[in-house]
Amino acid sequence: MSAARGSKLTPDRIAGSVLVVVAVFAPLIFNEYWISALLTQMLFLGVVAASLIFLSAYGGMVSLSQTAIYGVAGFALGNLTTNGNTKGLNLGWAEFPGIVVALIIAVTVALIFGALACRSYGIYFLMITLVFSVIANLFFGQVTSVSGFGGISGIPIPDFFDRTTHPDRLYFATLFVAALVYLGLRYIARTPFGLTLQGIRDDPVRMRSLGYSVTLHRLLAFTLAGFVAALAGILFVWWNAQIAPPTIDLTATIDVLLIAVIGGMFRLEGAWIGALVFVVINNYAPDVGLVGERFHTLIGLIFLVIVLVSPDGLVGLWERTVGRLRGPSGPGETTGEGGSAGTVPAGERGTSTITGS
Repeated sequence: MSAARGSKLTPDRIAGSVLVVVAVFAPLIFNEYWISALLTQMLFLGVVAASLIFLSAYGGMVSLSQTAIYGVAGFALGNLTTNGNTKGLNLGWAEFPGIVVALIIAVTVALIFGALACRSYGIYFLMITLVFSVIANLFFGQVTSVSGFGGISGIPIPDFFDRTTHPDRLYFATLFVAALVYLGLRYIARTPFGLTLQGIRDDPVRMRSLGYSVTLHRLLAFTLAGFVAALAGILFVWWNAQIAPPTIDLTATIDVLLIAVIGGMFRLEGAWIGALVFVVINNYAPDVGLVGERFHTLIGLIFLVIVLVSPDGLVGLWERTVGRLRGPSGPGETTGEGGSAGTVPAGERGTSTITGS
């Protein structure tokens, strides 16, 4: 009986399947500008937001340092692979070893950040990670030997992924990474580590009394999320061919948080839904006379409306709408929130964000 319920088509699965088909066949549906400039950007911003949502939904940690780690990977790659005619170390490494070392550097930074922050909870954790983000921005802006305010330009991009000549290839590479991140984080959430992390989110004192190392689990989760954010940093550099301190300033940090909240802080799918809304509005809002350069005012108003109407973001709004259309749930059935991977059951949400305990 349960197998039958698990295998039947639901609105969530139908919508998810449609989105996957659209993503795979996007080059046949959308023009080159949408593929190269908008959808590719949406995918790697969604990866950064997914790292934040993973920590928030499963670890009870709202981190504002994901953008900083994302930037560390990008700046490291720029310093390692450039070869003159730009700021930075210009070490001239080959692209593949440069990518590997850049990821290692970013993950190491995430490990250090996590070791300093993971003993704190709630607003204290939030503020400590915000400090990390500010420090990273100031470091790359003021230390001219590794960047300076003008940043690093002319970063080599693998010829195969050069979006000026092959926009579809970079899009599919970013889509592949996004899919791996999504499926990987869903899988990890169901492993013993992921279940333990959720127990720590809900009641760290009880989990500690049962013999679990609360700090170690939070540190490992933070480091894993740092690795995910670092992947997005590499993709950003391939997409933009340069990186500068404004890429990871306070505005960019808040933008990633907005993406997560708009999409839904408790569902991994919300990362890419929020990123799509953000990218489209960011691209087209300046063309609207009333909005002009007031993009962040507009996105702030959208943020406010979503928080008031649907604290769980657009994904939560979708779930409630589908639940109302389906009517009351029968015995043993769910409304699409508690039964699937990548989901935080509604009963657990009260303790999964700011309190951390």
